[in-house]
Amino acid sequence: MFKQLLFLASFLLLIACETNQKINTLTPQPMGQAISRINLPKQPKNIILMIGDGMGLSQITAGMYANKNKLHLEEFPVVGLQKTYAFDNLITDSAASATAFACGVKTYNGAIGVNPDTIPIKTILEEAEERGLKTGLIATSTIVHATPASFIAHQPSRKMYDAIAKDFLQTDIDLFIGGGKKHFDGQRRDEQSLIPTLQGKGYTVSDHTQMELSDFNFSRASKVAYFTANDAPLPVLSGRDYLVEASQKAANFLKNKSENGFFLMIEGSQIDWGGHANDTDYIVTEMINFNETIGKILKFAKKDKETLIIVTADHETGGFAINPQSRMDSIAGAFTSTYHTATMVPVFAFGPGAENFSGIYENTAIYEKMRAVLGFEGKVMK
Repeated sequence: MFKQLLFLASFLLLIACETNQKINTLTPQPMGQAISRINLPKQPKNIILMIGDGMGLSQITAGMYANKNKLHLEEFPVVGLQKTYAFDNLITDSAASATAFACGVKTYNGAIGVNPDTIPIKTILEEAEERGLKTGLIATSTIVHATPASFIAHQPSRKMYDAIAKDFLQTDIDLFIGGGKKHFDGQRRDEQSLIPTLQGKGYTVSDHTQMELSDFNFSRASKVAYFTANDAPLPVLSGRDYLVEASQKAANFLKNKSENGFFLMIEGSQIDWGGHANDTDYIVTEMINFNETIGKILKFAKKDKETLIIVTADHETGGFAINPQSRMDSIAGAFTSTYHTATMVPVFAFGPGAENFSGIYENTAIYEKMRAVLGFEGKVMK
């Protein structure tokens, strides 16, 4: 009997050792520290980070039901959850959360690319440029709005739109598409147009009044600056339709321009605005538009095979719920707030390195994970 028990114990110990050797999981890290171990069967060459502003689980569900019970997010093999809270507030805003994605630090609401002491922190977009990757930003808000701004600018307040626009001149970003032309031309408070400086830096600059995006010749451009509106772009419900085309063309443009890879951030900005307005139709139409964009980017990544796609939100907006009397083609939405909530939001990943985005983690970990899968070493302070 003793020999049998001894044999059984030895057998179980052997299995435990073998199992432990096969498992390679992320080691939990204190906030702000780099990830020391990461499972990387293959590194991506490119990252496309897609942010559905205000897109919580209920927004995703409403969009899915209204879209004949299908979303392209269902094609993503890896799903995680991220904690959205800010440095000093359980409820974050877009500036603090986007700074967490871009810089890997928790900061105060309203901060653009700076830490709680307002010290500028180099963003992943700037780090990508330093390493020879091409970079781009696309938004359905103004391009100087909180989320895109946090990847390229360093200002103490998200409301400093003209100053944020000027920060675009301090980088070598290769493409940006969004609203907010008035912050770049003679309409600025200082009446100084930034357009000639952009052109001098090699940008082909255009806007919706000069030509449609479909007529813009990306193949002839060295760098692209295209303004979709003078101020904030229209909602989908009012006719805005550029996100899908802009995202497709941007991905192809950056791929063709780079030997080292690229980083592209695409924001579906107005899902959030529908939440603030407590408007279910607004949320659903923006969600469906964002879903169509995800589908085109997935198609690009499946063909490219070197691109990691990450889809997440900065926070949930509105405390949105799908109530009784809802049907697939008619969502009866209800709200608890006209502002953001503190609920965790999902993270979806597809492509090489996607497996590292499962689990539950801080929003700052998205920055750490992106740097890790791209092979970036060391954190550079601006």
